[in-house]
Amino acid sequence: MVITRPQLVDVEENSWENNASPVPTSSFNSNCNSDPNSTQHASQARVLCQLQRAEAWLDEKMGIETQGIDRILEENKQPPSLLNMFLLWWSLTCHVGSLPIGMIGSELGLSFAQSVMAITTGTMFGAICTAFCGSLGPKLGLRAIATARFSFGYYGTKFCSLLNVIIGIGYTTVNVVVVGQILSAVSDYKISIIVGCVIISILGYLVSLFGFKIIHTYEKYSWISIFIVFCVLYSQVGHMVDLSYPATSKGLAHTGAFLSFLAINFSSSATWSCIAADYYCNYPATTPSWKIWTLTYLGIVIPTVFANVLGACLGNIAFNITSVSDAKVHTYAYPALAESYQEHGLGGILRESYHPLWLSKIVLVLLVFSVLGNNVATNYSVGLSLQLMGAYFHAVPRFIWSLLIAFVAMVIATAGRESLSTMVINFVSMLGYWSICFTFILALEDKVFRRKSGYDLESWNVPSKLPWGIAAMTALLIGYLGGAVTGMAQSWYIGPIARIFGSHGGDVGIYLTGILTAAVYLPARWYEFKISHR
Repeated sequence: MVITRPQLVDVEENSWENNASPVPTSSFNSNCNSDPNSTQHASQARVLCQLQRAEAWLDEKMGIETQGIDRILEENKQPPSLLNMFLLWWSLTCHVGSLPIGMIGSELGLSFAQSVMAITTGTMFGAICTAFCGSLGPKLGLRAIATARFSFGYYGTKFCSLLNVIIGIGYTTVNVVVVGQILSAVSDYKISIIVGCVIISILGYLVSLFGFKIIHTYEKYSWISIFIVFCVLYSQVGHMVDLSYPATSKGLAHTGAFLSFLAINFSSSATWSCIAADYYCNYPATTPSWKIWTLTYLGIVIPTVFANVLGACLGNIAFNITSVSDAKVHTYAYPALAESYQEHGLGGILRESYHPLWLSKIVLVLLVFSVLGNNVATNYSVGLSLQLMGAYFHAVPRFIWSLLIAFVAMVIATAGRESLSTMVINFVSMLGYWSICFTFILALEDKVFRRKSGYDLESWNVPSKLPWGIAAMTALLIGYLGGAVTGMAQSWYIGPIARIFGSHGGDVGIYLTGILTAAVYLPARWYEFKISHR
């Protein structure tokens, strides 16, 4: 059955102070049933009508999800098993796309022990953000970014949606590049990386079409084969890891490298906070928050650390230099593996790590499909985020938006396929700044300002009853500009505070951003509520 869409009445045309009505949610499809050539339809509306008919046809023939961003009422919820809250994250985090994150520690000059410490600590702290934000899904019955309307307001949430779209594209891009490298390795480097990028983009999009139920079912089981494959890799490369290999960075530069790697790992697990509620909104509001928090937290920490530490093992092997000649020629402990990584990236070192060769190729094919769990969820959530941008965006079916995102990520991946590690370092750590702002604002709103009053869930789509969002946007901007800009350490920019830790800097932007966001939001939201009573 097709869920009704909003009529094309853009709420922005009305005064947001005086508009006491929700953004229209009456059936857009009923209008589409009239004569498509009727004068009541503008050309844009006719196109949207055709898209709605296509969605209805796909729903009838294939059963794709047409729910969209609308709030799920308690009587309409169809909850999966509670165990899915734990298993879902295994498929989203335990995949081959996580390995490059773990390898970065060695590339930055950290020892293996220091890399593991940063991976574990960063992941454990980052998962707190996701665990909290996920708990809002059952309570509110809303998708992740839609929950932000109770703090960012109707209009501020559009900015959150845009940031979430950028996050989704970035993560998908990294995964697509990894898959391209692996498929190239399977073909003995006869197939271009681009071919793999195209294949995985198409497959991820196709699975995401079917929505919540299929995604939950797929994610519940898809991690099992990859977990086994990763265990095999641990057994085959574990003996090569040199625990005595020292850190190559020194002094303040070493501290900066550790802080930057810590920030990357924090970001990789905190970024899920922007989509966690998308997969929890069908659970009953009576689901205990401690169960949601615990299952989510452990579901993220355990597989993320498991996969990223495996990446750290590969990094230790790939960057293990035994000597440097006067001519600056490096001698590696495992030259075949190091050379494979330098020439062919992650796909090359994985191809050489698994043996015999016939097993290696079979395993690499399995690893290709491991990123589907991540890409499927990302395509699904980003499509929902775009529907929150306005009435016209909401009227466009999710499968169209997901297709657009898959295409954009594929194009970016093919363009940046030769710079994977730089892409990961710059992009993933950048996401942490936004994630911690988002989490702190939602947490303060929930635990401080709505601790007694709760949420008026009927007003989630009524701009005049939602907060102005000025306090949230101010806290976000000050937190980002004052914390992230001054404390970030990227290849293209190093903030003045980050520069204290040597020429390459040390990323302290996450900590500064969190402190500033909380410090600004508390008084600003109190003053906003005092004036607006919302």
